[in-house]
Amino acid sequence: MVAEEKYIFTSETKKKLLYMALAGIILFAAGVYLAMSSSSHGEAHASVVADKMIVSTDVVSVSEETGEHHGSPVWLKRIYTSLWQNNIFFTGLGLIGLFFVAIQYAASAGWSAPLKRIPLAIGHWIPISGILMLGLWFLVKGDVFHWTHANLYEEGPTFDHIINGKSAFFFWPMEAGGFPLFFVLRMVIFFGLWYMFFLWIKKEMLAEDIDGSTSHWFAARKYSAIFLVFFAVSSSMAAWDWVMSIDTHWFSTMMGWYVFASWWVSGLAFITLIAVYLKEAGYLKQVNSNHLHDLGKFILHLVFSGHTSGSVSLC
Repeated sequence: MVAEEKYIFTSETKKKLLYMALAGIILFAAGVYLAMSSSSHGEAHASVVADKMIVSTDVVSVSEETGEHHGSPVWLKRIYTSLWQNNIFFTGLGLIGLFFVAIQYAASAGWSAPLKRIPLAIGHWIPISGILMLGLWFLVKGDVFHWTHANLYEEGPTFDHIINGKSAFFFWPMEAGGFPLFFVLRMVIFFGLWYMFFLWIKKEMLAEDIDGSTSHWFAARKYSAIFLVFFAVSSSMAAWDWVMSIDTHWFSTMMGWYVFASWWVSGLAFITLIAVYLKEAGYLKQVNSNHLHDLGKFILHLVFSGHTSGSVSLC
């Protein structure tokens, strides 16, 4: 049975993971160094341009003197942006792991039974990504999210009527420009409920391997159906909060779909990659070429449909 298979980390695999981690640290350090070097030249040029602009316009001089929107150095902003972007990407992988399992139960699919342990394992990243997301937001908010600056909501040269009109979506029921309680509360609720559904489905899924009755399967299908409805709403709102609100003046009714599509195709590719690796390592004996072919068709269909929808939406 698939449930009896246990992956064993060999010494060779541990060495490969260690080398990959070291390579990642070295590349990160190199990226920080290059960002600091390039930003120093860019900031020198920007200061010359800024001096000329201060002389030419009073509004710019006010913003230059206050320095409200400058925040951290450019190189540090790049690091913050990369950290935020990467955490959103890996959050999507963890969510797609749970989403894939839920789809299989809701659709009463049988073909994916030998594969379901892979996306279930990926879903363990959900609580970790939630902690990282909350911590990162408080770290990067002033540099990545323009709407967090309090002076945008105060009468004066920096007042922004567009962002002020959207302030309730971030700050309700608090005062605009203060602590964004509504925004942070949504983040906590989303991750909390996603993780709860993960635990419920995982519990029934593991119990189903031991108990041959259908009671656990029906319970897992019930939780999966409820999760899919909640995920349809929460994933779109998460896309608005974590991606679209970075540029608060711009909006798109398709943002939720595009973020989900990128998560979905990346998650499917990740599941397929792990399945191929485990199959080559001698695991997943019940998985055959048909399973991998079906996963490949899922990925290709989404890629082609994404290109089609993108071309139509731009016309």
